[in-house]
Amino acid sequence: MHSPSERAWPRRACSRRARSERGSVTAEFAAVVPAVILLLACCLAALQIAGQQLRLQDAAADVSRSIARGGGGGSEAARVGAAVSVTQNGDLVCTRLSARSRSPAGVLLGLTLSASSCALGDGK
Repeated sequence: MHSPSERAWPRRACSRRARSERGSVTAEFAAVVPAVILLLACCLAALQIAGQQLRLQDAAADVSRSIARGGGGGSEAARVGAAVSVTQNGDLVCTRLSARSRSPAGVLLGLTLSASSCALGDGK
């Protein structure tokens, strides 16, 4: 059998170690939280930019089809706030839309998104 003083020694050593490490989890958590928040903000900004790019590409396809049919394509471009340039090569009508990013991260970086699409005209 162990004497009472021998049994108490391991507990005292553990409590000293626990006291020396007290607060380390809080400090590590405080160091990691800003990095996690920054990572989430970057992911959300990337999703916003990707969504705007998809809307711009869809509008470019709509504008090129509309112009190829003989109509104007200004309403689709205005809907996404884009500048339009149109080129025509025979029956092929190509449009290029460009717009500044509306995402806060895109604005800070000065991103300009662009999309292009072509449509076959009706042969007039």
